[in-house]
Amino acid sequence: MSRRHRYLEPEQAARVYDRIGRWQDLGGFYEREAMGVMLDAAELGSARGVVEIGCGTGSLAASLLGDRLPAAATYLGLDVSPAMVERTRRAVEPFADRAEVRLVDGRSPWPIADHSVDRVLAVYVLDLYSPEATDAFFAEADRVLRPGRLIAVASLTHGARGVSRAVSAMWNGAWRIDPHVTGGCRPVDLEPHLPSTYRRRLDTVITTWGVSSRALVLQAPA
Repeated sequence: MSRRHRYLEPEQAARVYDRIGRWQDLGGFYEREAMGVMLDAAELGSARGVVEIGCGTGSLAASLLGDRLPAAATYLGLDVSPAMVERTRRAVEPFADRAEVRLVDGRSPWPIADHSVDRVLAVYVLDLYSPEATDAFFAEADRVLRPGRLIAVASLTHGARGVSRAVSAMWNGAWRIDPHVTGGCRPVDLEPHLPSTYRRRLDTVITTWGVSSRALVLQAPA
């Protein structure tokens, strides 16, 4: 498989997560700590409008709406998988007056007005993206964020030493053979894609059970 075709296209990712998405939350054993640190730093208690890219099973959406967001804050979840969109819609039904979930094609601009939201979240999504899609994510986040607001990201990253380095090497090896085996995800280096004009509120690597994750919170220029 060529380098170009290792990355799953949005249509391929949709088919994969239509099939395996119901088990997506099983990754919580290594995701939970990094995600919690990221969410704490994202200061969601003061957010008015949040968009989550790749809303998955909807478990995070329900948690945000029930515990972290103000009662008047709105939530929009976007995903390329019809099965994941349906799961998230069911998960946020108790908050239907302020929560919306939409199916997107993964290529077009997000269905969001310019400078209209306070937070953009991507939780274990950018490790599925190609470099070009990652650049497009940050460009779209910059377009839709209000000045001074936050991008919050958690993703797989490369282990630096010992067990974590071996785990990430094995994960990347499996991905190179067939990305479908890893759900299209692999450890990534986001550094070349981060917008230089944004201030880093959080940038840390957390390793759990040998799996390294990077938690990032970036603040848009005021």
